[in-house]
Amino acid sequence: MDNTTDGTWDSLPVRLHDNVLQTLEELKFSHMTPVQSACIPLFMSNKDVAAEAVTGSGKTLAFVIPVIELLLRREEKLKKMQVGALVITPTRELALQISEVMQQFIQKFPQFTQILLIGGTNPIEDVEKFKERGANIVIATPGRLEDMFRRKSDGLDLASSVKSLDVLVLDEADRLLDMGFEASLNTILGYLPKQRRTGLFSATQTQELEKLVRAGLRNPVRITVKEKGVAATAPAQKTPSRLSNYYTICRSEDKFNNLVAFLRQHKHEKLLVFFSTCACVEYYGRALETLVKKVTVCCIHGKMKNKRNKIFADFRSLKSGILVCTDVMARGIDIPDVHWVLQYDPPSSASAFVHRCGRTARIGNQGNALVFLLPMEESYINFLSINQKCPLQKMSPVADVVDVLPKVQAMSLADRAMFDRGMRAFVSYVQAYAKHECSLIFRIRDLDFASLARGFALLRLPKMPELRGKTFPDFVETTVDTDAIRYKDKSREKLRQKQLKDKETNPLPRKNFTKNKSWSKQKAKKERRKKLSAKRKHDEDSDMEEQDMKDLLDDTRLLKRLKKGRISEEDFEKQMTRKPKICALINEHKGSGSEM
Repeated sequence: MDNTTDGTWDSLPVRLHDNVLQTLEELKFSHMTPVQSACIPLFMSNKDVAAEAVTGSGKTLAFVIPVIELLLRREEKLKKMQVGALVITPTRELALQISEVMQQFIQKFPQFTQILLIGGTNPIEDVEKFKERGANIVIATPGRLEDMFRRKSDGLDLASSVKSLDVLVLDEADRLLDMGFEASLNTILGYLPKQRRTGLFSATQTQELEKLVRAGLRNPVRITVKEKGVAATAPAQKTPSRLSNYYTICRSEDKFNNLVAFLRQHKHEKLLVFFSTCACVEYYGRALETLVKKVTVCCIHGKMKNKRNKIFADFRSLKSGILVCTDVMARGIDIPDVHWVLQYDPPSSASAFVHRCGRTARIGNQGNALVFLLPMEESYINFLSINQKCPLQKMSPVADVVDVLPKVQAMSLADRAMFDRGMRAFVSYVQAYAKHECSLIFRIRDLDFASLARGFALLRLPKMPELRGKTFPDFVETTVDTDAIRYKDKSREKLRQKQLKDKETNPLPRKNFTKNKSWSKQKAKKERRKKLSAKRKHDEDSDMEEQDMKDLLDDTRLLKRLKKGRISEEDFEKQMTRKPKICALINEHKGSGSEM
């Protein structure tokens, strides 16, 4: 099924409101995509829908239009504080984007109001805004929405407001579960009326999502939109057909040089560059700001709070530029005219690879994606082809590559803040690598730490458990005393000098710390400690210790075997003498003879 057009809006079996059609015309959406032509009539005929379609296929309009149409067809008009529709999505950027699309439609319907409930803002302000303006349509992230349900003491009774709910939409539903929102979703669903229409929209289907479908939807119609030319019986390709997907192989120490050369050659285009951790975004983002001239470089990651919304809005409005980001930008985000998606680090899961690529080649447009791989990671290409139905082709080597790493080192020598960022980035990368979902390919023992440190332009190696006891003759540390590197920020440097002075005059007593262990061993130790703690609590709350109960059951079985003649009394005596706690039962058996 072609992902670009699937008939005009007039060809739908249900008639859309004139104002909706007028808005579509203004937005220049003359034709539907397949997911829209399939979902809209079903949703509007009061069916629950579970839709799976490749990323960038137009899923947002597939639920925005039915939401408005269903609210228009209500017998009773919604009052100010009555919520008729609720859209839940995993990230604030995606929620903001959906809100913008929704606003374009409801401009022509002044009877409807909407509110955006996302993190990064003051929750009390959201409460006051809701109380003042009301909201018939709520677009929210799970954490903030769950918080709003608990704001009755602040004068907001959201539980009462949602009793009038007609439509619930879970956008990027699989990502909602991946990000650990299952508990929040269960809490939210507990407040919602059972008599409602529900839609789940996603680019991939998972077992967890299937459970949510069974729990939250009543006899849903399942919709799977495949790419044009894909046979009905064939597994669906999960990336858009107009996406050119490439990979390149380079050593750790050459990787950043290749990235900079590529960005310099595409500086008049719009590019997304994905890194594995927030610390890597902070470090490499600052480096790219200096190294790629006359280009706007923006950075977004999950640990940013208030700045994220503005940075996202600013980048969307640019005609060209570079957005350095983590997987917080991998799902559902629609940034106009993205020419290239670059994956500097492969994502922690194979499904995230598909969603990253989906930030380009949206709604039938052309797009390109490139992933940088180390030589020992090349088998990841076959894995993606089989696991995610995502074929990649090898890109010819990047031209005009120059060594920019000395410049990055110079930045670290000039400002301790940059030096600190580099150290944190390296440590976070190694830890993320150790946790990779595809651990048969991405093995930490295969990493060449010396080459990796050179690729990070480090002045020296950090002290971390994964490097303890190892020597790296191939890595040459700087001769500069790194403790002498100063912060450019004078107040920060002043504070550091004060701390160093205090440390000299009042040294802290040395504690007998246990040696740090690597991340994987720390996790195992925490798990064991947690189990022991739970067992101790169980034992304290119990009249009989668990081991005593086990021993008693074992000995009872032994007595039964003796009674049935399956073991001799001599064998019985031998086994029981090793269990002093049951002596009373042995004596009882001897005294009662054959009656036992």
